[in-house]
Amino acid sequence: MIGYGSVGRCVLPLLERHIDLPPARIAVIEAHESYDHDQLNDYVERGLIYEVAEILPGNMAEIVGRHVGPGDLLINVSMNVSSLALMDWCHRNGVLYIDTSIEPWPRYYDNPDIPVAHRTTYHLRHLAFEMAKSWPPGSPTVLVSHGANPGLITYLAKQALVNVADFAGIDPGKPRSRADWANLALRIGLKAIHVSEHDTQIANIAKRAGEFVNTWSVPGFWEEALQPVELGWGTHEKQLPPEASRFDVGSRCAIYLERPGCLTRVRSWTPSGGPFIGMAIAHAESVTLAELLTVKATDGPVYRPTVNFAYHPCNDALLSIMEMEMRNFSPPASSRLLTSEIVTGMDELGALLMGDFGTYWYGSQLSIDEARRLVGPQFNATSVQIAIPVVAGALWLIAHPDRGLVEPEDVDHEFVLDICRPWLGPVVGVRSDWTPLQARGRLFPEPQLDFADPWQFVNFRTA
Repeated sequence: MIGYGSVGRCVLPLLERHIDLPPARIAVIEAHESYDHDQLNDYVERGLIYEVAEILPGNMAEIVGRHVGPGDLLINVSMNVSSLALMDWCHRNGVLYIDTSIEPWPRYYDNPDIPVAHRTTYHLRHLAFEMAKSWPPGSPTVLVSHGANPGLITYLAKQALVNVADFAGIDPGKPRSRADWANLALRIGLKAIHVSEHDTQIANIAKRAGEFVNTWSVPGFWEEALQPVELGWGTHEKQLPPEASRFDVGSRCAIYLERPGCLTRVRSWTPSGGPFIGMAIAHAESVTLAELLTVKATDGPVYRPTVNFAYHPCNDALLSIMEMEMRNFSPPASSRLLTSEIVTGMDELGALLMGDFGTYWYGSQLSIDEARRLVGPQFNATSVQIAIPVVAGALWLIAHPDRGLVEPEDVDHEFVLDICRPWLGPVVGVRSDWTPLQARGRLFPEPQLDFADPWQFVNFRTA
């Protein structure tokens, strides 16, 4: 495993509970010495190999090659290590691979010399698939973007599609292929999907001035916040947003905005928190779900929903983003991962489906108390939601070692959900009459709204 931050340290105990593997067969590599000495020392005493080493282009093969070989598994939960470089090395050395997102080498997302279109998950994903075109059939499986979101959210969305079909009186059948899922979405009248996440975890130590606080990786969130907005673009949309551009490579199922996700706000909804305004942070599932649910014809797509992430982080993280914006996006002076100081709250993460059937949310309502009961007092709800899909993906890799490059959209959703559900707290499906137009224009005129079609992207956006 490369990386031992908020996700990696939660992966270890979950991995041990699902795979009969002695710690002596596990190696952990991280760039800086871990702050989590208690858990780590226990594993080291039982044989785990721990190495502090910053992986760079010049030493990657040497460091990784010391620990894995043919038939082994590499779990990449790091930052600032190129996923493409690791994927290529694993392919050439017969090693299975899984990550939570396709990451570049350092100074990529915040580099103004790189074109905006290239600083997107869409572009990095395109490069990955271009590289994999040369891989022969039966190549070692490489499963990318398999954390909570991206990753788990695809399986929640698939189950939500089936549930909507059931209550709409439409026989969903047994969708297996990409075409099956796309046609099911078309039949139920799906117009939009939000990866709808509202983190309400609260700590008893407030954020300090100059400090970036978060419930998962601080550098990870900081980088994501600066990426340009990406969203899968639906065929029902009447007009592009003013800052929008289309991609000129790949499936062209998505668009990007020439502005960062942390400054682009959208309205969304969760069952517990109700309506909220979240950030349209760039995530791979906005692209991959839109591509999965595209119904194609010879002259182009005939149907596709709009897909985007609507993220309300915990309140202290939201303040951290606002302070970062005020400081012209300078890196924070200090950071803190919220763990034991959290006293209440949950991470409510699900797929919000909207269309002819109304609104339906399906997802995880994992509280801090439940996360601690399930895994341990040193973990929060967010880390558990990200870590358990990594373990489920690892189990799927072991059972399917020769599939080449795959994404969550290619994996059996029931297999993964069966493993993840016991660790996600209540997994619920809730119908609602919510639309983004409710109470809009009540206090001030909003002439850009489209009251004829509530599911137009212009109705969701607030900034």
